[in-house]
Amino acid sequence: MPPAALAFQNSTLFLDLDGTLFELDDCPDAVCADAQTRVLLDALLDRLDGRLGVVSGRSLAQIDDMLGAVSREIWISGSHGGEHRWGGVTTSPPRPSELDDVAARFWAFAEEHPGVLVEEKSLGVALHYRMMPQAEADAVALAHELAEDHGLFLQQGKMMAELRDAGSDKGSAIRAMMAHPDLAGTTPVFAGDDLTDEPGFAAVRDLGGQAILVGEPRPTAARYGLRSPGELRDWLWEALA
Repeated sequence: MPPAALAFQNSTLFLDLDGTLFELDDCPDAVCADAQTRVLLDALLDRLDGRLGVVSGRSLAQIDDMLGAVSREIWISGSHGGEHRWGGVTTSPPRPSELDDVAARFWAFAEEHPGVLVEEKSLGVALHYRMMPQAEADAVALAHELAEDHGLFLQQGKMMAELRDAGSDKGSAIRAMMAHPDLAGTTPVFAGDDLTDEPGFAAVRDLGGQAILVGEPRPTAARYGLRSPGELRDWLWEALA
């Protein structure tokens, strides 16, 4: 359990969303912040003087849909560090054209495997097999094949495989935000749950901060652990109090 003071000791707090702030859902499109979570984010923004960030594999558009109006006040890096919005500036590179073929192949696979879902993002396409775990081997094999064919990066996570452009991750996203004058000199704290969050854990450690693994214990660069998104939200409320 991280000490409550960790969140507010000259800190910049970064949060992953799926599996960290929110419980994982079989249908990714169903995930969104309820009223209490939006109140929590508002309170964190106020307490941290705006030094609250989201670092997610979701696209900027998806994050806005998930969080609502409060999303415009938060430092955001989406698409595994490929998209950013902070300080009134939005950065979103062109979508790789190769993803069109990936999406078509993933949709064809999903039609043949009921329960498998396709998630199309601005800079990636993900294949979710949480509702059909027996399809994992074939799904991952297809993702490897398409990654090699198109020169794309294969990002694996909890019961999903995503293809996206290479060159960024959650670690590079956090390093870029922490280099901004408004955050420089503060201590980064990052909470995440998945293997995709490990580059972020390593980045905050290198920058003198701390990382929090949300979920079941496993080998990780994070120093602290919380068992679930609910436990993370409770910890944040307790820290605010």
